Amino acid sequence: MVQDAQRIVFRHGLAFYGTAAFVAAFFGARLFATLNPRVVVVQNGIHFHHFWYGLAMVISAGWIGIALSNAWLSRNLAIVFGLGTGLIGDEVGLLLTFGDYTSNLTEIFFVAAIAFIILATLLSKSRKQIERDVLNLSWKERGTQIGVFLAAFSVIFFASGNWQIGFVSVGLGVLVFLWGSERKREATSFRSLSS
Repeated sequence: MVQDAQRIVFRHGLAFYGTAAFVAAFFGARLFATLNPRVVVVQNGIHFHHFWYGLAMVISAGWIGIALSNAWLSRNLAIVFGLGTGLIGDEVGLLLTFGDYTSNLTEIFFVAAIAFIILATLLSKSRKQIERDVLNLSWKERGTQIGVFLAAFSVIFFASGNWQIGFVSVGLGVLVFLWGSERKREATSFRSLSS
């Protein structure tokens, strides 16, 4: 029984259903609201935004999924859960700004959510290979990677007009890259001398 509790099963099919439903609901709600900006549900002076419907869907699917275990039901609940999160996600800007539905925070949330889903899926599926390819590196190689990252990341500063920070980022990136490369070359040259 203890072994069963320690084993984690990642159900990729359910993650796919939920993610596809999330994307469909997010873009569907965004498209509907853009094409029909004046269509709202108001009852007794209360404006029912679609995040309320999404919240009801997420809570219902989550509770039923916890209480019942059935493969067919799980697939359908994953779809309902994904649709609910998409409806909530479409109004993140509204929720965080207390009223600005057109806030770009909604798009930022969407990109972050999809990135998280992709990374979580990769880690669950290929964790050992990722550990081997990413975590088990020498500090020299990490230095070159950090240098490349800093230099490439500077594009954001140049694009936003922060030239000073951009040049600092590029310069720091080049220095860290050269430090990592120099240390790597030294190790290579010592091997060639001993041969």
